[in-house]
Amino acid sequence: MFEVASANLLISIAIIDRVKMRLMYWFAESSVNRKRRFRTSEVDKFGTMKLGARLIAPVIILLLSLTTELTKAEVITLTPETFSDKVKEKDTAWFVKFCVPWCKHCKKLGNLWEELGNAMEGDDEIEIGEVDCGTSRAVCTKVEIHSYPTFKLFYNGEEVSKYQGKRDVESLKAFVVEETEKAAEKAQLEDKEL
Repeated sequence: MFEVASANLLISIAIIDRVKMRLMYWFAESSVNRKRRFRTSEVDKFGTMKLGARLIAPVIILLLSLTTELTKAEVITLTPETFSDKVKEKDTAWFVKFCVPWCKHCKKLGNLWEELGNAMEGDDEIEIGEVDCGTSRAVCTKVEIHSYPTFKLFYNGEEVSKYQGKRDVESLKAFVVEETEKAAEKAQLEDKEL
């Protein structure tokens, strides 16, 4: 996972450098006064134009935000159309965050859910999902969500447990791994009895 993020960062830096150089050339060639060329005093020691910095900065910020999206862990947004099918997947645990955009406690979580997604990325048996109860009210009503944020674990379509511990990545990860193991053992015992 770290190698992928490092490779993406290196690619992003190379792309940013290339875009920056092309913008510098374009800005120099398409200035209003074509006779005027930039003097070396207008170019700082790092090769960027002081005059063109205002044009380059938004492009760099845009590229960095796109890179962040590419390296972002996969937290799957569940909707009324996808929720039931996803949580019923055989031998798969779904740890789902139920929130609304206006909730101050949900906002306070920040990137916690994405960080948990990063931490759980290598585990194929555990999926991290989220439901926006503002737009997916039917789902939240069905699973009896009465406060926000609420974290629930589902295994083979059944609710296993509700998380009520500390809100940090390590605690959430320990909870989901432990509860998933218990649910998997219980499912195996039930399969053997049939």
